[in-house]
Amino acid sequence: MPLRSAPPLADKEPFDIDEAFRRLRQAVAGRPKAAMFALRDRGYGSPFEQLVGSLISARTRDETTMVVCERLFAVARTPQRMVALTPEELTRLLDGATFPEPKARDIRALSRQIIAEHGGVVPDTPDALMAFHGVGPKIAALTLAVGFGIPAVAVDVHVHRIVNRWGFVAAPTPERTMVALMELLPRHYWVEINERLVPFGKWICTGDRPRCSTCAMLSMCRQVGVTTHR
Repeated sequence: MPLRSAPPLADKEPFDIDEAFRRLRQAVAGRPKAAMFALRDRGYGSPFEQLVGSLISARTRDETTMVVCERLFAVARTPQRMVALTPEELTRLLDGATFPEPKARDIRALSRQIIAEHGGVVPDTPDALMAFHGVGPKIAALTLAVGFGIPAVAVDVHVHRIVNRWGFVAAPTPERTMVALMELLPRHYWVEINERLVPFGKWICTGDRPRCSTCAMLSMCRQVGVTTHR
């Protein structure tokens, strides 16, 4: 089972999750939003759009994800419209995303399943979402959180790295981090944690040489695993 971090260092404040989110909101204000939240704010917030968008975003930069999703959704925003596209048309619309052909196959397949098995309505449980090929815990959680407004913890590389670096959890994989956060994090932060930590991880708490010297979280962060920083 994931464990809490080692005891606080002498020169660190106790970790206060409410204060952490207050600081995070200020730190990322004005930064580009994580792709799924940006798509939501641009009017592409339906469960189907969030499911498809999250699948497209896998291993694809947010900037590219936005361009690809807006191009695709200009043509097809429902399962019915998606299955009406030929495989070649859908692959062409996904140009720029990583693995466009496999993603096109997965999007067509899940669109058919939604129509045939769920009456055209995206299911709203993790198990049902992860029954679709290509949909793992992160994609399912983003669909639930952003598409349905259901509390769910979406853990990507940024969330996994940062909460372990803070010392808030100690977990070896994103999946274990998700379990740990569901145990420790108040439910009203479950959706917001991905929204805040993706831009925080891209611009401040980066993978290599994080910007610790100017980080608002420094007084609480245990800096686990940090060997060099800016």
